[in-house]
Amino acid sequence: VQLVESGGGLVQPGGSLTLSCAASGFTFSSYAMSWYRQAPGKERELVAIIASGGSVTHYADSVKDRFTISRDNAKNTVYLQMTSLKAMDTAVYYCRVVIVPRTYWGQGTQVTVSS
Repeated sequence: VQLVESGGGLVQPGGSLTLSCAASGFTFSSYAMSWYRQAPGKERELVAIIASGGSVTHYADSVKDRFTISRDNAKNTVYLQMTSLKAMDTAVYYCRVVIVPRTYWGQGTQVTVSS
């Protein structure tokens, strides 16, 4: 299993970014996928999760109405579209899949929101 995130960077408050997570080594279309983030000095937290078929999603309250998770099962890729970014969104963002009994993480991509 391999998860490779991309798309992070430096953005001004109010700006937008779209993260991508390219997956391989498993049947992508059969598993829910999620995005987590970890800010300096804080625990890793769930940002959003999307069901295997893409029709069901869930968001943390802190990102609801600003972030959108989506997936393309033909491309084995999950996305996180982030808008109206705030300084509090600064973190390393990770892609995750659970294939029982193991949990797999990507290497993370840094998002920094600063003027």
